[in-house]
This record gives sequence, C-alpha cells and structure tokens, in this order.
Amino acid sequence: MKVHVLYASSTGNTELVAKAVYKAIPDASKDIQRLALFKEDPEAETYFIGFWTNRGSASYELLDILSDLHGKNIALFGTCGMGGSPEYYKEIENQVSAFIPDDNVYLGAFMCQGKMPMRVREKYLAMETDENHAQIQKMLRNFDEALLHPNDGDLKNAMDFVDSVFKKL
Repeated sequence: MKVHVLYASSTGNTELVAKAVYKAIPDASKDIQRLALFKEDPEAETYFIGFWTNRGSASYELLDILSDLHGKNIALFGTCGMGGSPEYYKEIENQVSAFIPDDNVYLGAFMCQGKMPMRVREKYLAMETDENHAQIQKMLRNFDEALLHPNDGDLKNAMDFVDSVFKKL
C-alpha cells in the first residue's frame, strides 16, 4: 500500500507532527510532502493530511486539494493554538472533514495544540481593557501553554493515531 503524508505548516508545528506521522507509518511505500509542492500521486491509496488551524478550519488551498481527492483513504491531523478543548478540536475536524468527497474513506483525525507567533500575544495585550481583562488573561494563559506544544506527548499521540488508522485498514 502506498501512503502519502501531505501537510501545510505556517509556524512549523504541523511539520513536526507530519514527521511523527510519517515515522509511524509501518513499512510501506510512503512519501511526505509540503502542500505547496503537492502533485497527486495516483498510486497512493492512503493520505494523511495535516493542517494548521485557520479561523476554525484549514487553509483554502488545503481544502481545495482535499476536495479533489477521490477513492482514497484519508486521515486528518492538525495543530491549533487554542488548545485544551476536545469540543473545539471536534468542531475543527468537522469543518475540515466536510470537504472530503463521499467516495473516499474517512479514517478520523488527530489534533493537538501548537505554539503561536509572538505577535498574537502582543495583539491580545493591546486588546485588553478593564471590561475584558478576565477573558484576555485566559487567552494569554492559553498562549503561554501553547508555547510548550507540540511536545513529545503530542508527537507520541500522533504516532498512536497512525497505529489506530492502520488497524482500521
């Protein structure tokens, strides 16, 4: 079986997870490629597609490629700065997986938190007022926690996800 890992990474978080996913793929014919270099491989039967979260979804370019795949096994993985909420991760998964055509087999998704650029923290600080102080402090705590991700535990969980996908195949 030929397996293709395709990913888009803005800050390097998703690239780290993509490399862990690639490493966890059992001995098979496999390839890993950034989205910007993507050329569909008609021989690939299974795709692991990684993305960074963009306003609760993936980039338009990734969604376009995802919607053009047909007759494949597809598993998603992604990173998101706003972590710690399985419900939010599920919403993101639902937004992105909705672009997978029905003639594919959807195999699930893995999401983890990822660090955000420092300009995001600076934006939060600039937005703070007396009225939104508590909310901004919560966002700053999340930002600071995200600096530690993806960590070794996240990468192990991504590899475990790959194992679970191959058990379904």
